[in-house]
Amino acid sequence: MKKLIEVRALEKCYAHYKALNGISFDVREGEILCFLGPNGAGKSTTIHILSTILQYDGGEILFEGKHVKKHARYVKRNLGIVPQDLAIYEEVSAEQNVAFFAALYGLKGTQLQQAVDEALQFVGLLDKKNEKPKTFSGGMKRRLNIACAIAHKPKVIIMDEPTVGIDPQSRNHILQSIKQLQEQGSTIIYTTHYMEEVEEISTRIIIMDHGEIIAEGTKEALKKHIADEERYFIECEHITAGVEENFFKIEGMKEVTIKDGIIEVVVLKGVENLDKIITLLVNEGMKVKNIMSESASLETVFLQLTGRKLRD
Repeated sequence: MKKLIEVRALEKCYAHYKALNGISFDVREGEILCFLGPNGAGKSTTIHILSTILQYDGGEILFEGKHVKKHARYVKRNLGIVPQDLAIYEEVSAEQNVAFFAALYGLKGTQLQQAVDEALQFVGLLDKKNEKPKTFSGGMKRRLNIACAIAHKPKVIIMDEPTVGIDPQSRNHILQSIKQLQEQGSTIIYTTHYMEEVEEISTRIIIMDHGEIIAEGTKEALKKHIADEERYFIECEHITAGVEENFFKIEGMKEVTIKDGIIEVVVLKGVENLDKIITLLVNEGMKVKNIMSESASLETVFLQLTGRKLRD
């Protein structure tokens, strides 16, 4: 795939805090690139810099080979921004909202009206074009926000948590629309706190933590990091103090943690040792209430790499 955006050694500091520590990555034409990371990882800073909202302190960004700082107008004309906070006017019609933002990119007359209608049709709001957003549901407002961002047909659409606080039906509509935009040739940069969204729409993922990129690849490639592992969650009564040390006498044992009455055990996949684990627990006088197993998932990859949940 052609490189549409090239980011090299990007740095951003706030007073004595380094939000981005020299990160480098590419955005490829026609992909849905998802950013994942716990709070404070640097995702929002990265997105705001790519959106040209925020200046950076070091490194460089090229858009189609053009330096972003030297060709800011060209870059902005080819970006569509869907911010986390709604950027619409509640007191004017949906049509007027989209027309206002599209006109900022130089669209006029018949071309403008056609672009407005196409954008509203795409997000399923054409029949609401004359209604004011103040009467809309949260999901409808989010969809209008997207229409405002895509009417001028940008090459890159940046979406910062566009499904926050909406109903499942609207959320599904937005995710399907994103996949449709990609099929039509758009390149999408996407951030979210919902792991299942990344599973559904991403073609590539960048995981960030502490201002650095700690992993990058397709969801299938990232899962291979722990494809050789199996994870058991064992609920017990009266867990014996120090029992975790005995687990490591069992073949294939990689990790043992105990929290809130649950023993989490990570073992090498393919090693038949569950019977030995249960025998150990019984011999220690512990009553097993429930056992669950979990193979590699994007969630477990994320936890292994960052040690934190997505919203931490």
